Amino acid sequence: MKEKDIYSELSSIRSLMERSAKFISLSGLSGVMAGIYALLGAYTGYRIVYYEASGLTYREYYIDEYSIIFRLFMVAVTVLVFSIGTGILLTVRNARKKGETVWNPVSRKLLLSLLIPLAAGGLFILILLYRGYYGIIAPACLLFYGLALVSGSHYTYPDVKWLGICEIILGLLAALMPGYGLIFWTIGFGLLHILYGSVMHFKYDR
Repeated sequence: MKEKDIYSELSSIRSLMERSAKFISLSGLSGVMAGIYALLGAYTGYRIVYYEASGLTYREYYIDEYSIIFRLFMVAVTVLVFSIGTGILLTVRNARKKGETVWNPVSRKLLLSLLIPLAAGGLFILILLYRGYYGIIAPACLLFYGLALVSGSHYTYPDVKWLGICEIILGLLAALMPGYGLIFWTIGFGLLHILYGSVMHFKYDR
């Protein structure tokens, strides 16, 4: 067997092993779209909280109003629904293009590894809302989301782990700087997602 044929065979075996061990149908464009949705949501949140044109100074008495909290919660839910919906559609399309199935043993493991930190984080955030600890909700969102990404990265592209680490760092910084959660939320869920999604798209989707 020629050396070229050996390398081709080894490459095919490696690709087969990677497909069986990792979920490689994640769409980079879904990350970009999630970032755009987050930026739109952040702008809407800014208009809700900082409705006076005096900058991003911390105003606790605005955030303590129930109507403000409810509107911010609805904005966050809307961003989440659109992000998940777009992510599912683009990932299914990407999987079909690669001749793969979306629902398989690896994707189930990926989903489970993501759901455990996300479910715990979601319940924790609901407790924070109930207790009135609004100032640490944004850091908690970033931290638990980052932990979920690091956990799920074992079953997909390693780039996901680095996105998770960046989200965790932003969450810790947001906890150190209460009152600026919206800025860190915008960076973490908006700008980082767009950057990550762009890298994923040009690295894996083309």
